[in-house]
Amino acid sequence: QVQLVESGGGLVQPGGSLRLSCAVSGTIFSYNNLGWYRQAAGKQRELVAAITEGGSTTYADSVKGRFTISRDNAKNTVYLQMNSLKLEDTAEYYCNAWPSTWFAWGQGTQVTVSS
Repeated sequence: QVQLVESGGGLVQPGGSLRLSCAVSGTIFSYNNLGWYRQAAGKQRELVAAITEGGSTTYADSVKGRFTISRDNAKNTVYLQMNSLKLEDTAEYYCNAWPSTWFAWGQGTQVTVSS
């Protein structure tokens, strides 16, 4: 069974940075396209960024130029570097497969951007 463990969230001021990590176990990590998703209070979960098994990336328009997704196949981990954070980036962040989220969701990691 695939397990997803997200970490790295926290409270940060606008303009600050955070680096999220997602450790993936129970699958051949390098064969999977992966994505970071987020869900703000009262809103639908949305894709933030995705990375293919070959390393190609795609980003939501709202985070382009600020967020960077990367992966370390040796560590079975996918990362999300978030810079220039805005109030509207506040949400619970999750990783999962992409484009189909066929893994069971992990517990997520909360990112709160507040002054």
